[in-house]
Amino acid sequence: EVQLVESGGGLVQAGGSLTLSCEASGFSVNDYAVGWFRQAPGKEREGVASISSSDGTSWSANSVRDRFTISRDDAKNTVYLEMTSLKAEDTAVYYCAVGPIRPGFWARPDNIAAYDYWGQGTQVTVSS
Repeated sequence: EVQLVESGGGLVQAGGSLTLSCEASGFSVNDYAVGWFRQAPGKEREGVASISSSDGTSWSANSVRDRFTISRDDAKNTVYLEMTSLKAEDTAVYYCAVGPIRPGFWARPDNIAAYDYWGQGTQVTVSS
């Protein structure tokens, strides 16, 4: 059974930092990606960052590239999203998701349909 357990969300002032964690288990494919997505009220879910389980290939959205860093700790089966210089527009529910790296995956790592399993989400609220 695939389980994704997210943690680390909360309330932070603009300019502050938060680190989200996603502990993944039960995924048997050798080469998979763990991605972070977010969904703000009234908006579509959007990709934030993604990282490969095998070679560390990663991607992040232009809107967060200079502020957010995705990383993984294989020993803990955990993927982190370190968020710095947070802005009010970063307020959203953040989800982690996992999916196999199929051919063409890295052409659209923000493709929601490429991810098979999703966590329950964690709220991040940035006050201005």
